[in-house]
Amino acid sequence: MNRTSFALLEAILRLMQLLDAPEDIPVLAPLVIREVLYRVLQGEQGARIRQFAVIGSHANHIAQVIQTINQHYDRTLAIEQLTNSVNMSMSMFHKHFKRVTAMSPLQYQKTVRLQAARRLMLTETVSASDAAYRVGYESPSQFSREYARMYGRPPMHDVQELRSYMARDFDFR
Repeated sequence: MNRTSFALLEAILRLMQLLDAPEDIPVLAPLVIREVLYRVLQGEQGARIRQFAVIGSHANHIAQVIQTINQHYDRTLAIEQLTNSVNMSMSMFHKHFKRVTAMSPLQYQKTVRLQAARRLMLTETVSASDAAYRVGYESPSQFSREYARMYGRPPMHDVQELRSYMARDFDFR
């Protein structure tokens, strides 16, 4: 089990306490953030995290692919293109992608698409089928099935419930 060090918790607490002294934020926040990053990199998972910054490492390549998927989730995903872009074999690519994200590239893209569709339906009040098309689905029924599988209910029912929850719990009148 990974434990958070006392020193890291103290640094995070100091960062949060700066909210009570807004005039100190411009000077002290960058220093405390730097300490938080230092503490994280020195912790149990520091070596793994540093791999994302090492240019040419497998983790860095996967981070590049993740950025591409996040930016272009609405497009058809060609795994071959992604593997070629990071100069990996298909099996190595899948192995490292799953190690970083705990899912396959297609599962990751589906998750990103469904999250984007949910956000569209909540913030722009678009219909489920419009959201489906805008995030790259070709079939609204497939979108609805996958959405219900991920969120536990059909898209519009989920969005209505989220809106009523937000209205009830965040009523600022």
